[in-house]
Amino acid sequence: MIEIRTLDSLSFPRGARVFYRVDYNVPLEGTRITDATRIEETLPTIRILRERGAALVLASHLGRPKGERKPKYSLQPVRDKLAELLGEDVQWADDCTGVDTSGLKAGELMLLENLRFHAAEEKNDSAFAAELRKEADYYVNDAFGACHRAHASIDALPRLFPKENTAGGLLLAKELEFLQKVTNVSHRPFVALLGGAKIAGKIEPLEALVKLADTVLIGGGMANTFLAARGVPMGGSLVDVESMEVAKRITNVTLPEDLVVADSLDAPTKIEEVAVANALSENQKAFDIGSKTIARYSSELKGAKTVFWNGPMGVFEKQEFAKGTMAMARAVAEADAITVVGGGESVEAVKASGFAGRITHISTGGGASLEFISGATLPGVEVLRT
Repeated sequence: MIEIRTLDSLSFPRGARVFYRVDYNVPLEGTRITDATRIEETLPTIRILRERGAALVLASHLGRPKGERKPKYSLQPVRDKLAELLGEDVQWADDCTGVDTSGLKAGELMLLENLRFHAAEEKNDSAFAAELRKEADYYVNDAFGACHRAHASIDALPRLFPKENTAGGLLLAKELEFLQKVTNVSHRPFVALLGGAKIAGKIEPLEALVKLADTVLIGGGMANTFLAARGVPMGGSLVDVESMEVAKRITNVTLPEDLVVADSLDAPTKIEEVAVANALSENQKAFDIGSKTIARYSSELKGAKTVFWNGPMGVFEKQEFAKGTMAMARAVAEADAITVVGGGESVEAVKASGFAGRITHISTGGGASLEFISGATLPGVEVLRT
């Protein structure tokens, strides 16, 4: 059982500056935030810290600017959204280093500009961490989605504070609580539902889940690769060729028995369901799981007591190929079980389905949740362990 220092163990005087590392890496269309979940999830911690008299210095990354100052990755839209949610002004710093935070008063907030505008952040540079250290006397981390990265604000920075001056926020504690319900599996049957485009990047979590779960259901492009590895002609479907050997090695999984196929994703002229036993023709591409697979997977989920879901069952962004993913969202929501959705596109799918409110826990970190499930050490968690 992993236990970290929490807000309950953190003691500071009124007006103390707290460096609050958040994960505001939110999806944007221009300057419009399309999903503010990651911002909203930090509000409880912000509320508690302010009630206790903290002056908050908020820091996050956004996108992959690769150490360069790029306007499209500015956190200004995030600052505006946070101010809207709080119903008050949020102070702004045009950089994340060299910022004078000494004038911040109890209850005030300042958001720093994108940490990744400095290449030193991703290099876990100690000198960069030392610059950030000057801006606060205490450190709180709620950036679970970045905890699997040994970056300066996640790893090097908290080591510069006395241990008793560092803690995980409410969000980080909640993430660990529910993900450990999955890895410890106190309630069975445990059903894992995995999808998404590729196996690559999910090999270790997949292997871990095959050992942990009673049943592993596979969908999406990942299923295409497993089926191809078993000799099923997949036509023009997306197949992760580099992961074929992995797909051959992992045998204890449940695969679709039928698929929704079409000749094109963007302008399909013929959409039909085909049995996996029948070979796909060269111009057919699989974009969703079929009706029989939906029924079988839904039945498995209905009997589950623990469910972990990561990755859509098809190209759910297209209405024609969303049926499988939406059906799984309903099945997960209706299961009498501890249900955990592991970040990424799965979260988008659950929200689009309208069932998000019926999921036990929706993780804010796709990659981090998968690495945690696989048993990997998360630097941002290790540095806060009791």
